[in-house]
Amino acid sequence: MTPVIRALLFDFNGVIADDETPHLRCFQQALAEAGLSLSKEEYYGTYLGMDERTCAILLLKKREGIRDETEVCRIGERKAELFRAYTALHKPLLFPGVVEFVKAARGRYRLAIASGGRREQIEDALVGTAIEGDFDVIVAAEDCPIGKPDPSIYLLTRNRLNAGPASGQNIIPAECLVLEDSLAGIHSAKAAGMRVLGVATTYPIEKLHEADCVVQSLEHLTPEAAIARLV
Repeated sequence: MTPVIRALLFDFNGVIADDETPHLRCFQQALAEAGLSLSKEEYYGTYLGMDERTCAILLLKKREGIRDETEVCRIGERKAELFRAYTALHKPLLFPGVVEFVKAARGRYRLAIASGGRREQIEDALVGTAIEGDFDVIVAAEDCPIGKPDPSIYLLTRNRLNAGPASGQNIIPAECLVLEDSLAGIHSAKAAGMRVLGVATTYPIEKLHEADCVVQSLEHLTPEAAIARLV
């Protein structure tokens, strides 16, 4: 029996926007200026999907054994500054198939973004695109102090969908399908009691086996076909 899905919750970086590489490079530079290092292998093996605040906290604790909020904020602001400068010259592209997938879902499902990225970065990437106004709710790093893999961001996103003017009957977690490209994101959504479609834009398909189903990309995929894969 096909599960009843009433809401689609999208991670942003690596699912909608193809911008994981510049995010990593800018974060690496900000960390290096603070005397911290983060290799590509460590990032993709351990930290991908966590918001930058959580990642910086863990790296600082690993080095110093303490949580230095001032330094965490400084790293975050510097990374945002570097990313802002980069995207002023190189606007992130949306992944192939994203626009078609979102447009096909609009009006049939409640749509939301739940991202560990900053709201400014999400809105800048969406502005001028065909899906700029298609999401009922956008939850960003500033909205949720606890990042993925904790379930808080997905639970908050569901609550905000239910609080919206067009919410109607409350959506329960089992009626939410989360689209994620990272291990931390999959763990976050599953802990929130939601179904997960893994999108293998960042990790190989075999690494995303904890998702309910996995696709290579959203290209040539309809929301109904994605949901049918959950059976």
